[in-house]
Amino acid sequence: MNAAGFPLLSLLTFLPLAGVVAILCVRGDEATVASNARWTALWTSLIVFVLSLILWFRFDPRVADAQFVEQAAWLPEFGVNYHMGVDGISMLFVLLSTLLTPICILASWEAVQNRVREYMIAFLVLETMMVGMFCALDLIIFYVFFEGVLIPMFLIIGVWGGQRRVYAAFKFFLYTLLGSVLMLLAILALWYRAGTTDIAGLMDSPVPASWQYWMFLAFFASFAVKVPMWPVHTWLPDAHVEAPTAGSVILAGVLLKMGGYGFLRFSIPLFPEASAYFAPMVFALSVVAVIYTSMIAFVQTDMKKLIAYSSVAHMGIVTIGLFTFNQQGISGALFTMLAHGVVSGALFLCVGVLYDRVHSREIARYGGVAKVMPAYAMVFMLFTMASVALPGTANFPGEFLVITGAWRSSAWVALGAGTGMILGAAYMLWLYRRVIFSKVTRDEVRHLLDLSPREMAIFVPLIVLTLWMGIYPSSFTRVWEASVAALVERHEAALAAPRVAGL
Repeated sequence: MNAAGFPLLSLLTFLPLAGVVAILCVRGDEATVASNARWTALWTSLIVFVLSLILWFRFDPRVADAQFVEQAAWLPEFGVNYHMGVDGISMLFVLLSTLLTPICILASWEAVQNRVREYMIAFLVLETMMVGMFCALDLIIFYVFFEGVLIPMFLIIGVWGGQRRVYAAFKFFLYTLLGSVLMLLAILALWYRAGTTDIAGLMDSPVPASWQYWMFLAFFASFAVKVPMWPVHTWLPDAHVEAPTAGSVILAGVLLKMGGYGFLRFSIPLFPEASAYFAPMVFALSVVAVIYTSMIAFVQTDMKKLIAYSSVAHMGIVTIGLFTFNQQGISGALFTMLAHGVVSGALFLCVGVLYDRVHSREIARYGGVAKVMPAYAMVFMLFTMASVALPGTANFPGEFLVITGAWRSSAWVALGAGTGMILGAAYMLWLYRRVIFSKVTRDEVRHLLDLSPREMAIFVPLIVLTLWMGIYPSSFTRVWEASVAALVERHEAALAAPRVAGL
């Protein structure tokens, strides 16, 4: 129970599993089971989203520490407790997870016709894992949810994906699992030293400098794959291309944020000296990712793969912001992660709209779509402009803050981040021109139907969010302002402490 006597976070985390039980109890012929599974999953995810809105409305952004805290004994003899809570850093990621889940279910309404019951169960289990990961305040609990995400996502790609789905699913699983094994060893080392895996307890027991460097690298191995950072990014394009549309949306919208969130929640506060020491390495890898993957995006012929490489570039900007260790950079990284979750997810939905009609993602198969799908062309244009960080759209405030924060650390790093914005504008506008404005040369394009009411219902909340974040960014930044300020202050104090002791 939390201080108010009601376990809101636990309800938010585990309510999707109640939907899983309800779906498992459905009986009838195949069509009846599929229909009931869809509606049960949709209503369950909508209820969870409403609960997350209640959480947001009750959240006090002036408080830097965790709120709605719940704690119970789990493995008390080993110093491991069920400990949940949200602060400004995690609050909006919980909201993003609960928003994208019903959108993904709606996007799969007609696209998925086989094993519908199992598909909906996978998404509800995935929602529990995502929300639980962002709420966990104990390293072991975090690790359980962090790794639990792999199982439903592996099945979503491997069962309902494209022709090379098994290869892509195993590549995704092995890449992410290998890095996480090293993180688990580091967690056990921290437990051995401090006798607890509670984050607050670990904060009160600073890790010696001799340990920090090895611990940081072990956590880095896991989080860098999840971001993903260059050169361990190669699993992402394959996973995106082979995943069903909804799988790509949740992968880009939430799962890529797990690495950045991990850096901010664990690596930077627990290992401040090592974080400062390895920051130049992170900057170098991030700048390479921003420029290199942007150039690779230019030569893609598959729309999904192009957007996948753009995600690597955007997440490179995120890691630059995180390791500036100043409030502008970190706030910009958080904003960019949130905006990327909305905009990149919407771009994959835009590709899915065309794929559902033509069953091809090849750019050359299209052209002149605006002539037959004007509403779709307008929606696609908005998210394309948002992806290139046009002022007034979601990506601009975050990337501007990251460049501002990076400039305080290194002008060259800021220049590298800015180069990514220029290259991003080039390849995204090239994609849009080829698909939307070229001549109609194929009969399959001439007979395309514009957005359906269901598809418009999917895009409307994402459109509102994209414009809201671009026009009124302070309504989001104020949520994490106190938490980020406390993090920066604690990091600076930790770096200054050895110097003061040395004097």
